Amino acid sequence: MTQVDKASRKPCIALMGEFSAGKSTLANLLIGSDPLPVQVIATQLPPVWISHGDAPAFRVDLDGNQFAIDLDNLAEAPLDETAYIKIFCDEELLLQCDLLDMPGISDPNMSSEVWQRMISKADGVLWCSHATQAWRQSEAAVWASLPPDLYQRSLLLLTRIDKITSERDRQKLIRRVRAETEGLFLQCLPISLLQATAEQDDYDVWLKSGAEDFAKHLVDLLHSLSEDGAVGPEGQSLPEAAKPLRISGLVAPDSAPAPPPAPAPQTAAPQIMPRRVRLSPSPQDRACARDGAPGRPS
Repeated sequence: MTQVDKASRKPCIALMGEFSAGKSTLANLLIGSDPLPVQVIATQLPPVWISHGDAPAFRVDLDGNQFAIDLDNLAEAPLDETAYIKIFCDEELLLQCDLLDMPGISDPNMSSEVWQRMISKADGVLWCSHATQAWRQSEAAVWASLPPDLYQRSLLLLTRIDKITSERDRQKLIRRVRAETEGLFLQCLPISLLQATAEQDDYDVWLKSGAEDFAKHLVDLLHSLSEDGAVGPEGQSLPEAAKPLRISGLVAPDSAPAPPPAPAPQTAAPQIMPRRVRLSPSPQDRACARDGAPGRPS
């Protein structure tokens, strides 16, 4: 993809890793909704491109032709004829970037061409590596085959870090992977994707999940890509007012109990205010909203 092409659209962040490393769980967490039907959990799918909007889903064949597709029957898309499936969600993060959920790189029943032909669309990568077998030789080999200009636009996530119960073992793992991937990613970040959503009433547990650290680095990455020339959804440069970004699925609980609300006047009806979380590089900038639970695991 040429620089002109990349400057004509929002940044596209590819979600990559081996099969069952958590890519689609991450996608659902990021956008705070369930874009992929539960019934395709174990189904092989071509790349799924997620953009902002409410248009019907469609698939794009290898020649660029578009065909309508039922969102509940994505498995009908023929792998050998489909470049990608396009779906739309009305979530704020998708105003700032598109997500590209790639198939697992290690799936023996799927040719690597299925995802290789789409990698040129990616401006950055979130690479998921299962913590219990992190940064396998097969992952390192695939990453080494990708364009080097992705290295400083990508984050390595050690997913399911909660499966390693010993803090000593966790730190040993993180040191090893960071040493082996030095210079290959912007950051190597441990995270428990399930804890990030399941423990939203306990700030200490949520913080320990790695969600806040990941959110900060992702926001920084998107800002950097936007400043490099990406444009907003209406073709205008992304305004400074768009910062800080809100990432609906990464919901930070309050670090301290909120004071009790003042009693409403007896003549007035009770007022119910929605809570939302506004994530930014500043740890003090939190205001929360609870969106849906993550959809299909991968």
